[in-house]
Order: sequence, then structure tokens, then C-alpha cells
Amino acid sequence: MAEFVGPRLYSCCNCRNHVSLHDDIISKAFQGRHGRAFLFSHAMNIVVGPKEDRHLLTGLHTVADISCAECREVLGWKYERAYEASQKYKEGKYIFEKLKIVKENW
Repeated sequence: MAEFVGPRLYSCCNCRNHVSLHDDIISKAFQGRHGRAFLFSHAMNIVVGPKEDRHLLTGLHTVADISCAECREVLGWKYERAYEASQKYKEGKYIFEKLKIVKENW
């Protein structure tokens, strides 16, 4: 009988705290501060920092850095507001930088 393996997860690269589910990936075609990044619909075990306006590749956005709730490693950011109509789909979503997360249960 096959051994049960839990859901595929992503964890903090520093302390292995679970931060999101593979099923919550919306897109892998994003750019972070340090290379490739993934857009997720949900996140867990994170701390959301203060909001600030940033000029990103796709225009002006209000974002907040997200950190691991366990070790406080900055993992990416949360889109709080998009000012351009074509970017509104990002609001309330999370960017995790690929080099800041690791796969679990794959």
C-alpha cells in the first residue's frame, strides 16, 4: 500500500516553515527583486509588513513585504492595490521569490 504524502507545499528557505500550497500558484512568470518569482492566491504563516507605494515593472502598486512568521526572512510581497485597470487581478495576491522558498512533499 502506498504511503500517504500530504499536499505539495512551499516552505521558507531559511527555517522550512510552510508558507503556501502548490495548488495556490496563479503564475510562475513574475520577476522579483532577486530573479524569478511566483504569484500565489493564498499564503500562510507569514507576517505582512507596512504598505508602501512602489514602481514595479508593471506600474505603480501599493505593496507590503511578506516575511516568514517563524524566522522573519523576507520572502516577497503582497499586492494591496494596483493603480492600472489591467493589473487589478493582482490585488490581495502574494509574490514569493523563487530563491526564498523550497518545495516540500514532492
